[in-house]
Amino acid sequence: MNKPLPSYNALRAFVAIGKHGNLKDAAAELFVTPSALSHQIKNMEEMLEVHLFQRSKTGLSLTDAGYLIHKDLEHSFSLIQHTLQKLDTNPKSHVLNISMLSTFAMRWFIPRLSSFQKQYPDIEVRISTSIHEVDFAREDMDCAIRSGHGDWQGLHAEYLFTETFTPVCNPKLAKQLKSPQDLVKFTLLHARLRPDDWQVWLKALDLNLQPAHEQTFETRNFAIQAAIDGIGVAIVDPSLVAEDIKARRLVTPFPQTLADKNAYYLVYPESSQQPYIKNLQNWLLTCI
Repeated sequence: MNKPLPSYNALRAFVAIGKHGNLKDAAAELFVTPSALSHQIKNMEEMLEVHLFQRSKTGLSLTDAGYLIHKDLEHSFSLIQHTLQKLDTNPKSHVLNISMLSTFAMRWFIPRLSSFQKQYPDIEVRISTSIHEVDFAREDMDCAIRSGHGDWQGLHAEYLFTETFTPVCNPKLAKQLKSPQDLVKFTLLHARLRPDDWQVWLKALDLNLQPAHEQTFETRNFAIQAAIDGIGVAIVDPSLVAEDIKARRLVTPFPQTLADKNAYYLVYPESSQQPYIKNLQNWLLTCI
């Protein structure tokens, strides 16, 4: 006998939590409470008789079983959205679906998006965030902004800019940092997907120190917010926190900025017929 299917809302909750890695951001996306999402996932796990997430202090991560179905379900919701777009009665509106990492979206892309909208008012940009590389053959995405070496097979990769990274912290904490050696007294903030940034930066300065504390967050965005709140010192690309530096929520206490081995690229299939990608590409290059 086939197992009963989870509800539509439970499946949406599962996809959103798997994408964000935490209840708070997933709840904000779906306009519900974190407790409601937690309840839906618990019921879904009981119905399917399998654990979908691993719980930890830093958030939620997909189990092997969760990972097995997440990508297909995410694609299914994307397909539903694409199908319903066919009912759009506004012929002047053109949709451009773009995928990127959540931190890049929140800290770099969205703060600049209004200028694109002014330049191309007839193009509606729809942003999807995920950590996996887009499968353009299966996902309803026109293009993506990704970090890497620009050598993705079958894709055109337009170079945008090279990633750099340097320590950032709030102004109050920065007053206690006279030199990089002083970092030993403070909490170093890490992002789970970028676990080696601190080690690489310190090695470039020939420093071998053991900080007083270290804390790892699910995303760089969380680490950045922790730095703003004075919890410790994060290490990020300064372009991701340009608005925070301008507003003096964050400062760069040291002049040493290290170029990463990766760069940001706009990527899309070489066979793409989407004409509005070129508009996005030209705009992105003016923002660098």
